[in-house]
Amino acid sequence: MKFLIIFSLIFNIWTKAQDGFVLDNADKTVIKFQLINNLIFLPMTVNGVELNFLLDSGVAETLLFSLDNKEVDFKNIEKITFKGLGETVDIEALKSIKNNVKIGKNFTDNSHTIFLVLDESFNISQDIGIPVNGIIGYYFFKNHPVEINYIKKTLTVYKDRSKFPKKIKRYSDFPMSIEFNKPYLNADVEMKHDKQSSKLLLDLGNTDSVWLFPALIKNFMYNRPNIDDFLGRGFSGDIFGKRSRISSLSIGKFKFEKPIASMPDEFSIQHLKLVKDRKGSIGSEILRRFTVIFDYADNRIYFKPNRYLDDPFLIDGSGLEIKQDGLLWEKEQVKVQTSKTNRASNEISVIDNSPDSFQYKFALKPKFIVSGTRKDSPAQKAGLIKNDELISIDNKNVKEMTLNHIHRILKTNVSRKIELEIKRNGVPMTFKFILEDPIPYIEE
Repeated sequence: MKFLIIFSLIFNIWTKAQDGFVLDNADKTVIKFQLINNLIFLPMTVNGVELNFLLDSGVAETLLFSLDNKEVDFKNIEKITFKGLGETVDIEALKSIKNNVKIGKNFTDNSHTIFLVLDESFNISQDIGIPVNGIIGYYFFKNHPVEINYIKKTLTVYKDRSKFPKKIKRYSDFPMSIEFNKPYLNADVEMKHDKQSSKLLLDLGNTDSVWLFPALIKNFMYNRPNIDDFLGRGFSGDIFGKRSRISSLSIGKFKFEKPIASMPDEFSIQHLKLVKDRKGSIGSEILRRFTVIFDYADNRIYFKPNRYLDDPFLIDGSGLEIKQDGLLWEKEQVKVQTSKTNRASNEISVIDNSPDSFQYKFALKPKFIVSGTRKDSPAQKAGLIKNDELISIDNKNVKEMTLNHIHRILKTNVSRKIELEIKRNGVPMTFKFILEDPIPYIEE
């Protein structure tokens, strides 16, 4: 499964600007994050309660949609509606102002506005494999330069531009515009042979390489081969469109050959409020290949290549969409380790293999199910269907894996065999098929 989360909010009320985060009594602060499927997740304390948020430069406001049975005191609340990218419109939410928010040791906002989404069916945790409570965007970046190090998995917030690393000369910097509280960059998009300078949103919440909006690009023609595919989820529904490979994407001197482009259909973007001349988005599959510094105040972005720069652009070769369907208690057999003393009076540890030497413990293990299959994909042709429960992949128990690990196994740019064991209505079944790249780039 390919997971993408992208939102565009159009609020029906005029919201007053907030001051954003400040760095308390320090030149910089370092915040550790989790990186899952190219997405950044960081702990954030809201009114004294620690929650887990997605960092998304493509979102203007701070959103909360799940509390995982935690209690957070929200005050100064009013009801609003907004529209999102997807199939329906008019999503209900609550606007809460003057919240105390803290990230890391000393990055704080004592008057933070949060929008509480009331649609209980929206829960991205099952698509990620960890609890996710909300999304934070513009106000994290607004006041201070932010460095994202994908190798160390750290965010470094600097007091101001003068506190940048001394090695900043080793970075390539580019002009960046902030419009409607979101960052944009001009990059060169080459579909086949003609290169076009294109205004693209820098979108940390997009797991893909690049998104293009065909209706907004003059004389646009889809590259072949292409596939109809599920592109992601928004507050208003699922997003569908096509995927194919393009010849290249270039940011200054950095040229990426044969990246995968996702192109949402017109129905999915009909309620999206677009800035002037925007053609699409650059996603985290590109951004993760650099150490990146966003400097909103100075309208600049800095790139320094990391070891991921030349990674191939892979796609799920199975056609499976997989989600985590909760956790189950699993009984595990544990060997008992005992101590004995040898003749030299030294204590040594030994494993007793007698039948009575085993104990049992219970541990929570993830349950993964098929949430859908891509049309005419290897998995669909093999006979896998929605709600099949995954048991093993190539004889390795999926209960010992994460959702991110499963995604990595299924991504490929070459053909290779795979064996999948599942349960369907409690009945074990085994399927074998060949992973294949459904959209190889073809020169014309």
